[in-house]
Amino acid sequence: MILSAVRLPTGVGRIAGMAAIVTWLGALGGWTFGVPGTVAALVVALVVGRGNALLAMLVVAGAMSGMIAAARVDETLASPVPTGAIQAVGRVADEPVIGPFATRFVLAPSIARPDGFVSAIPLPPVGVELSPAASAPVVGDTVEVTGSLRASPGRIRGDPVAGILQTDDLKIIQSAGQPFYAVGNMARRRVHSVLGAVPPEPGRALLAGFLIGDTSGVSRSDMDALRRSGLTHFVAVSGSNVALFLAGWWLVLAPLGRPRTRAAVGLIGLGVFVVITRWEPSVVRAATMAAFVLGGRLAAIPVDAWTALGGAVTLLLLVSGDLASSVGFQLSAAATAGVLAGARMFDGKWPRWLWTALGVTVAAQAAVAPLLLVHFGSVPLLAPVANLLAAPLVVVATALGGIGVVAGGTWLVEVAVLVASAVLNIAHAVSGWPQLGVTGVGFVAVLAAAGASVRLRPMVVAAGGAALLASLLPSPPPAVPIATFLDVGQGDAILIRDPAGGVVLVDGGRDPVVLASALRTYGVSGIDLLVVTHGDADHAGGLVDLLSRRRVGTIWVPDQPDLGELLPDLIADAEARRIPVTHVREGHRAAVGALRLNVLGPRRRYAAINDGSVVLWVEVAGHTTLLPGDIEAVVQRELPPLQPDVMLIPHHGSATSDLDWIEATAGAVVVISVGPNTYGHPSPTVLATLERHEARVFTTEQSGDISVPLTK
Repeated sequence: MILSAVRLPTGVGRIAGMAAIVTWLGALGGWTFGVPGTVAALVVALVVGRGNALLAMLVVAGAMSGMIAAARVDETLASPVPTGAIQAVGRVADEPVIGPFATRFVLAPSIARPDGFVSAIPLPPVGVELSPAASAPVVGDTVEVTGSLRASPGRIRGDPVAGILQTDDLKIIQSAGQPFYAVGNMARRRVHSVLGAVPPEPGRALLAGFLIGDTSGVSRSDMDALRRSGLTHFVAVSGSNVALFLAGWWLVLAPLGRPRTRAAVGLIGLGVFVVITRWEPSVVRAATMAAFVLGGRLAAIPVDAWTALGGAVTLLLLVSGDLASSVGFQLSAAATAGVLAGARMFDGKWPRWLWTALGVTVAAQAAVAPLLLVHFGSVPLLAPVANLLAAPLVVVATALGGIGVVAGGTWLVEVAVLVASAVLNIAHAVSGWPQLGVTGVGFVAVLAAAGASVRLRPMVVAAGGAALLASLLPSPPPAVPIATFLDVGQGDAILIRDPAGGVVLVDGGRDPVVLASALRTYGVSGIDLLVVTHGDADHAGGLVDLLSRRRVGTIWVPDQPDLGELLPDLIADAEARRIPVTHVREGHRAAVGALRLNVLGPRRRYAAINDGSVVLWVEVAGHTTLLPGDIEAVVQRELPPLQPDVMLIPHHGSATSDLDWIEATAGAVVVISVGPNTYGHPSPTVLATLERHEARVFTTEQSGDISVPLTK
């Protein structure tokens, strides 16, 4: 049987594996629940370990590590900070996060001089927000920052901060001088200088992820495709990257002869690589595991892979208990265990390299499946196939890219970019396939177990084929015309479908990943008409990359001078793809299947982008729907008298509406598309007006997706 070929740890490896498991239980219990969690983990460890004193000690030690880590985080989040004008000096503790509106980083424990104070005072870790135009420092730099500090407990890249210091005045007092920081930062700058600090091409951005774990240039839709295809771990730098780096490290420093000398140099290289990749949990796990092997060579003690894995996990959890709750750390450790267990799953089959790769891939995916279900709710069906195809390409891209960056071989880098682009193509091709929930994973497990029996294999093949065919069948159109107000958070996205197969999408919310997930849910592969009411990010942000992922027939945008920052790019993309774009205003009409669409606004040019929204009147079989975008009181008073059956309240229920107009216009069904926000949406006065009107009011924040049949 195949399962009999799975290699499980024996001897010291088994002990190290058990130590890692019980230490993780203790650290997770201490981190999450404190003393009660510690007691629960201890009971489990004693039962499983049959009273083993060493395992009990590891549970307690892990729990103490978890509790200390939790206390450290809580202390930072609860620390008081002086508010207002301030000058602070400290060290950049982690990689700055470069966003569209600000660059943010953590200023490590430092000193500060608040406005009006004569002497400096201690300052807990705080976040610093720089304008995008300001030059960002690098990890390890000592900086002086002058700006305005406010209490705002939170996290940046997972690190806790007690407040946010906004500034445009930053001075680097001293560049990172420690050897590991200096070499690591230099290597990271080299990669960015060759690939571009913000890689403009998807393949170039992904290559940066392969080399140094920097995914800042990878679009959200590409990251979503990688996740849904089970390929995200390739940009979470891990074991294979460490192996490639060590090989290159030894080659660059030339053959050093004795194994112990090479091992010592390798340990130094691991420290550099951890800094280069900014100590992501998966990197730290892989580097520590490699350090166990190299340390064994120095001491002339052979360390097998299972022992190295168990020892690395145990040591890291004892040092930093918060890793127990890190999804990246959990997935990295589980996947590595799967790789080790599945290396001989298909022994004896030819070609050996192919079956070994398949066994490793299947076992790794099986190992991480429970974690994926817990953390993300689904497991990609074709993840083993995607990994089998992508893994050699990732190795080639990483190796060629690394050599090209170090040696200055531009053509090697360009080849690596092409190979990385092929990985993205695989991710997008596979990401549309089914995602398995708990039931689906259970079904696959039963099929795999039954497939071990020769007599049951024909039934297994038939059942699997039928399930696969059913998953590939397109979703049927709705029986009646239906408008679905998608829950996209604080934003608008309305999907209108017709029994004849016509599809209209009005706006796309803020996040392209959220919109893509919604379109998959409703089986939408193509859009006949895309209406973008205006260019605000909460209406047009989700449409980024839509044209490259879905067929779009025609696009309507408002006939206004100010289209915002996002719409011009969308229009340019559409024109490059030869998709017709129409600038519409009052009087424009069209039909999509049985749907009749009339544009009621904009009636003229407006100074405010909200007032220039496309106002859409949808009619089908005598049923009417009003979709007014974000129009405010001025435009509302200019519209003709309307009484739709279904109405979307403009501007997410903001107080910028004319209450008399809302009361006169609201139909029997009213929808407010809104999510968690700090704007006060929906306004209590708007809600009170609708309550007096006795309309049925639904909000996406409370109800999720809201589907309204467009029938009388």
